[in-house]
Amino acid sequence: MKLSEIKEILKKESAIAFELPNGELVPSHFHVTEVGKVSKHFIDCGGTVRKEEKINFQLWNADDYDHRLHPEKLVHIIELSEKTLELSDLEIEVEYQGNTIETYGLGYNGKHFTLTTTETDCLAKDKCGIPEEKPRIRLSTLQAQGSCDPNGGCC
Repeated sequence: MKLSEIKEILKKESAIAFELPNGELVPSHFHVTEVGKVSKHFIDCGGTVRKEEKINFQLWNADDYDHRLHPEKLVHIIELSEKTLELSDLEIEVEYQGNTIETYGLGYNGKHFTLTTTETDCLAKDKCGIPEEKPRIRLSTLQAQGSCDPNGGCC
């Protein structure tokens, strides 16, 4: 989800909820403790230099059960961050404390913001020698395609 998308959703909502990949909700007394821009400048295993930028939200659970972050307050924080940090309309990643600090993508299911799992990937598969995965074939379908049959006379 991009920054412009979350702002549009927040302007229509009366409450904010974040859902973890396992379906549990982040406790409603969470705070967004950071909005920032994360820049990554790196070289992949094929030798290509790359740059990546994302917007980062950090969610934190406080022991303050009396205050809730309302959508208009988060919009204000985002707009202040856009102005102060010169943020552009980038993809959002979310940090949340699970067993360790975990990083998620951000989606929306029509009711809650969803923290989506992310995966690593090789960016230079064509250069680093990782073989392409062979297609998996069910042996039971081979016979249906006219393959050798013990009574077929091909053996």
